[in-house]
Amino acid sequence: MKKNLMALSLSLGGALLCATAAHAQSSVQLMGLTDVYVGSLKNAGDAGRSAVVGSGGMTTSWFGFKGTEDLGGGLRANFALTSFIKVDSGVQGRFPNDTFFSRDANVGLAGSFGSVTLGRGMAPNFLPSILANPLGDSFTFAPLILHMNVPLFNASSWGSTTPSDTGWSNQITYSTPNMGGLTANLQYQFGGIAGDSSKKNVGVNALYFSGPVTLTAFYERDQMSNPAVPSTYLGTTKTDWMVGGAYDFTVVKAFASYGQAKADNSPDKAKTTQLGVSVPAGATGKVLASWAQTKMSATDVSRKTFTVGYDYFLSKRTDLYVMAMNDRITHQTTGTSVGVGVRHRF
Repeated sequence: MKKNLMALSLSLGGALLCATAAHAQSSVQLMGLTDVYVGSLKNAGDAGRSAVVGSGGMTTSWFGFKGTEDLGGGLRANFALTSFIKVDSGVQGRFPNDTFFSRDANVGLAGSFGSVTLGRGMAPNFLPSILANPLGDSFTFAPLILHMNVPLFNASSWGSTTPSDTGWSNQITYSTPNMGGLTANLQYQFGGIAGDSSKKNVGVNALYFSGPVTLTAFYERDQMSNPAVPSTYLGTTKTDWMVGGAYDFTVVKAFASYGQAKADNSPDKAKTTQLGVSVPAGATGKVLASWAQTKMSATDVSRKTFTVGYDYFLSKRTDLYVMAMNDRITHQTTGTSVGVGVRHRF
């Protein structure tokens, strides 16, 4: 009897250990970022100045869940459900009618072959653009991001040069494994338009990291709008590409990029050049500066934006920043903006 009880006890113990090990092979994380600033904003062409407590001075605030499961044999399942939020007001999304999980809503498999992901995720333009400029993904102060992704609803009628958002819905993405510092993403967005399967977005980007060197590039051919659900036809075919990179000299990190955007129903071509630097200042601070110029080939209109600021890290997760920006568009009133903010990652 004692032998039987001991055997049963050992069996149960082994089962519990196996269950614990299996559980340890899966993980789900609650994560996000909150970024709020106080500022005075005026873009080129604005009729007046706005005093604001705003969300997303340096990074668009977001929250959500990401998880992975080890399936064995080097195969993993991954998922992500993340949403943008305006922390100054608690309103969901980046703008009115933004979809709830407009940052990520996807699931996929990864292994030695790379990864395949289905659902909503980053567009080809996003990672290369934020890696090639010192202000990253600031939709408030980064000149390159403003020119590429932020239309101005004012007298200038400035339109973003990227054809279709920084995220794509209804897409399949293949990401290559790391090949000596080089990775690439091939992306295809289904149009989902009944009776017309020819409408789609296709794109590719490449990222290379080796010591002090960062190189990036992307190409997009877009016909679908984002993040609208279901996708809708843009009414034209637009192409957009960029090459860029950075080199860390230790005393200064230099950034540069060049790209073009064009629609097939317009003779105008947008040509964007960006230069920037990140300079260490103190043990945990850095001075950031970036200049971008976009020239329109047919209308002879140009936009020039310059931003300089200081970013100070209180810890690995929390930093304080101050930014000042000058923005000019041909035949429009000049804009100047300043902001002081705090950013926290969790």
